[in-house]
Amino acid sequence: MARRTSSRPSANAWQWSRTAETRRGILGAAREVFTERGFADASVADVVEHSGSSVGSLYHHFGGKAELFLALYEDHQVAHEEDASAAVAALREAGETNPLELFIAGAQAFLGGSWERRDLVRLFMDGDGPPGFELTRRTRNREWVRQNAVLLGAGTDPVGRATVAVLTTVIGEAGREIAACETKAEADTVAAVTLRLIRRLDPLTAGDDRARPPDPA
Repeated sequence: MARRTSSRPSANAWQWSRTAETRRGILGAAREVFTERGFADASVADVVEHSGSSVGSLYHHFGGKAELFLALYEDHQVAHEEDASAAVAALREAGETNPLELFIAGAQAFLGGSWERRDLVRLFMDGDGPPGFELTRRTRNREWVRQNAVLLGAGTDPVGRATVAVLTTVIGEAGREIAACETKAEADTVAAVTLRLIRRLDPLTAGDDRARPPDPA
């Protein structure tokens, strides 16, 4: 006789789902507390109260307030990456092969996410974080520059590297400006201006400047 298989989820799958739900709940509460009070003035008790979880559960999943803040930052960065990757993939699927157009699609998705998660952008740009946060942010930024260089096929020479670094900085600063906007219309204007600027700073043609003679005195 064939062995019947149960359609009910296994105990391990149920436990994993419950663990993931608990983690999401704590992160959601941390987002509310940190964006309202900042890192320094927030407490584990505040997050526990908002999440309806327990102190033990928070420490089990994150280790403490500093680790919770860094986990929230990491989730925010992953959301940015997923937004940009999805936009680039969709454009590629539509047949686009121009690296600059793909880069602009990713930048536009990043800027859109900066508006949608503007509370987090403002939180992470105000300098109020745990020890080591600035190093984490700089490391993330260097990796972002590297990924952009790969996408653009640039960065193999000093001019290309400098241009990609400038473009990455422009997008990051534009994201901060968007987070500070009062309305979606203002945010859309900042995004549009930023994308036009990126086109003017196309790293694929930036090297052409080296072949131009200097302007006469």
